[in-house]
Amino acid sequence: MPRKPKKGYFVRGHFVAEGSELDQELKRELKGGIETSKTDLKRESDELQALGEALLTLRADLLGRLGLSDTLLEALAEARRITNFEGRRRQMQYIGKLMRKLDDDTVRAAQQALDEQANGSVQETALLHEAEGWRERMIAGDEAVGAWIETHAGTDAQQLRALVRQARKDLQTGKPGEAPRQGKAFRELFQLVRAQLAAHGDADHGEQAAHQSREEDA
Repeated sequence: MPRKPKKGYFVRGHFVAEGSELDQELKRELKGGIETSKTDLKRESDELQALGEALLTLRADLLGRLGLSDTLLEALAEARRITNFEGRRRQMQYIGKLMRKLDDDTVRAAQQALDEQANGSVQETALLHEAEGWRERMIAGDEAVGAWIETHAGTDAQQLRALVRQARKDLQTGKPGEAPRQGKAFRELFQLVRAQLAAHGDADHGEQAAHQSREEDA
């Protein structure tokens, strides 16, 4: 009587009998892989929903830069209006579902926009440091005041010199052992310098754009 063939399957050219140790090991690996995949998908889904919730706090100018769909923007707007806990929870689940449809570039852009809002853009941070540096140098000596007026023609020189004098005076009126007094003039001097730097930077960008446009037309 011929032997009944064993039930099984082939893996990479090798026969694996059902019920064998190798069969059981392969099934355990397969089950583990499926469970791991489910865990990864759940974690990714939770992260996207959390990102969607964070977008509720994003400034309008940064949000508009992302190019999100009208459906998602309306869902975010609705979530801001909902005060009921259960209603908001369901709305956030809906937003999480919409977030899963975003491509990787849009997700990264959203994360970068939130980071920019929290920490400021690289350009803004550089601008603040530059303004602080100019203020420090102008309070320290008149040479910096003259250099600023020479390179920033739009500055009201009389106002600038008055703010510098008052800031110096305020810094010298502190009591011994106390930190230097930083009065209103100290803050206004910074604001004036920052505004001029920002305006100067915008003008530079405009000139660069015009120059590039002329090159493209040529």
